[in-house]
Amino acid sequence: MAKAFERGRARRISPVTPHGSVAATGALAGLKVLDLSRFIAGPHCAMILGDLGASVVKVERVQGGDEVRALEPQVGGDSLYFQVFNRNKRSLTVDFRNPRAQDLLRRLVGRADVLIENFRAGTMEKMGLGWPEVHALNPRLVMARISGFGQQGPRAGEPCFDAIAQASSGLMSLTGSPDGPPMVAGTFLVDYSTSLYATIGVLSALQHRNASGEGQLVDLSLLGSGISLLLTAVPEQAEFGRTMTRVGNRDRYSAPAQTFRTRDRRWIYLLAGNDAHFPRLCRIMQRKDLLEDPRFATIPARMANVDAIEAIVGEWVGARDAAEVLRLTREAEVSCAEVATIDEIVRDPRIRAEGHITEVSHGREGPVTMQASPIRMSKTPAEVRLAAPRLGEHTEEILSEWLSLDPREIAALKDSRVV
Repeated sequence: MAKAFERGRARRISPVTPHGSVAATGALAGLKVLDLSRFIAGPHCAMILGDLGASVVKVERVQGGDEVRALEPQVGGDSLYFQVFNRNKRSLTVDFRNPRAQDLLRRLVGRADVLIENFRAGTMEKMGLGWPEVHALNPRLVMARISGFGQQGPRAGEPCFDAIAQASSGLMSLTGSPDGPPMVAGTFLVDYSTSLYATIGVLSALQHRNASGEGQLVDLSLLGSGISLLLTAVPEQAEFGRTMTRVGNRDRYSAPAQTFRTRDRRWIYLLAGNDAHFPRLCRIMQRKDLLEDPRFATIPARMANVDAIEAIVGEWVGARDAAEVLRLTREAEVSCAEVATIDEIVRDPRIRAEGHITEVSHGREGPVTMQASPIRMSKTPAEVRLAAPRLGEHTEEILSEWLSLDPREIAALKDSRVV
């Protein structure tokens, strides 16, 4: 019964059509996006545009398509990994090495508003689809190029994935325990941030086009995105010669701020380091004496004595169950949360009610639960209209719709293995 209620709730939040073509109604309805990207950063950018109403065509290799289609786990033969980054798209397959297919791509570029690619630097140029060429074909086109280290420079041709970008940018050196090795983040942090920067860049370029009539190139690198997330580490190093290092779960600028274990063996994160929250914490701990202790009276003093204040707070938390700690901190307006597991996130009725989890129809296999778009808009809400496409599922439909090819022309392309 609970599962049925949750699924019903999810469907009401985001009604979804599996593997088909539906009219978009979002803010970007009418926008044509050609997505030549693979893996995460590019596909996620294109998916955001699709969630907002754009018509997105994902162009893939005839043999195998996007590499992530093969990743486990799978539902009904389709990778969950692929589905999470490729909803609200239709799939067109081409043989990228075939000159006739490259000519077909050029024709599609001529009809597109946005082109997204994340091939290794130089690949698009080899196909005659570099920025000068596509700009000449379609002066109104906005082209987003996503790479590991940029389109030029000594590392332009090197392969790069999220973890490599975390390592190369310095992010990994800031992540983990002070006495442990550098650690990769628990999610594809740089891929996601690059995707968001790409989306911002595309939307900004479209606004410029609305005013000037001319498209432009949007150039993103995983390295640049990773470096942009380094807090004040860069100016601190340059100005003071001070190297930012790993601090584990502590806050860098105030204390106490740490994960603590409760009596019932739950983890909570409590953040009460500023001058507004720390006195409140002292009151609920019945330790007003801490406010008069010179070791803890100010933020710099608490940072200098972080081990001592964490030991005091940890002892207080450890003597109580999580429910009591959360109740007391909530009543005192002290920032505190239980560390949720993914299982708890998926089952939490509040998260379902808030629309953060949705279910996407997936043919006979039934709905697939996944994250919903976090973008909330009062007039043109983001929505999931299409499940991630099967490989080449919409080839005929797209060629007919975008290029006005008739069935015989499409059949000839298929017979020649162009598409």
